[in-house]
Amino acid sequence: MSAAGAPAAAVPRPGRARAFLKLVMFEHSIFALPFAYTAALTAMFLNGGSIDWWTLLLVTLAMVGLRTFAMACNRIIDREIDARNPRTAGRELVTGAVSVRSAWTGASIALVVFLGAAALLNPLCLALAPVAVIPMVVYPYGKRFTHYPHAILGLAQAMGPVGAWLAVTGEWSWDAVILGAAVGIWIGGFDLIFACQDVRADRAEGVHSVPARFGVPAALHAARVCHVITTALLVWYALATDAGAFFWAGLAIVAVAFGYEHTIVRPHDLSRLNRAFFTVNGFIGIALFVCAVLDLAVRGLTL
Repeated sequence: MSAAGAPAAAVPRPGRARAFLKLVMFEHSIFALPFAYTAALTAMFLNGGSIDWWTLLLVTLAMVGLRTFAMACNRIIDREIDARNPRTAGRELVTGAVSVRSAWTGASIALVVFLGAAALLNPLCLALAPVAVIPMVVYPYGKRFTHYPHAILGLAQAMGPVGAWLAVTGEWSWDAVILGAAVGIWIGGFDLIFACQDVRADRAEGVHSVPARFGVPAALHAARVCHVITTALLVWYALATDAGAFFWAGLAIVAVAFGYEHTIVRPHDLSRLNRAFFTVNGFIGIALFVCAVLDLAVRGLTL
């Protein structure tokens, strides 16, 4: 039998673990980790001046575990909506590459990893861990009752840098809150951009979002405002932590990247939306992290 006539069952499928990692877009941890590392390393610099690699490992496990749990819940809760949206109809829970049971199993394992890492960090992290879980579960339901689910996502992401700082010091820090707010508004802003591609499907299904309610031009304008606020908050964070030249250079790079992002996505031309969402935002996180690490190293952070 020719390849063209081979039955569908003969097409190999990825293993369960690999399919689950694809389901939760595991590689997109790159968006959140750099800012958590920036917060953790800054806290280490201000509280002793050297890197605590064990704590950094636990921060990594906590961040990746919580994000994986959140993404799995998102996919599980939204699987019926995804099935009716042409853009998302190929997702693993829709096609059957991952079963709902397997997805819940993966989510449960990820949650255990998160809670375990929080417990090993310090009592405050463990006590606040359930608070961090709540918006992760609420977010996918948000599009069913509010036009602003992007704000819930931003709140969820804002907790990363705050949690990373708490992991190092065990104490509250308003500097971490400033960085967390910058991250939350940044991610909320690019979620506004990402949601623009689903306007037609969202309106047909009654799914709420800023683009579906107010239109693509309004959503893109709101995203620009979010990223201006993000830049201002990063400047505030730099001043609050006495950042040096390398960090300020990173801020300049971020500002240019934001400008570029908003020139390639237009209300009537979303053809480069994925470049703006994945490439540019991934670059922003990595660029600022590299500059932050260089700045801390020059100022005396030691291995």
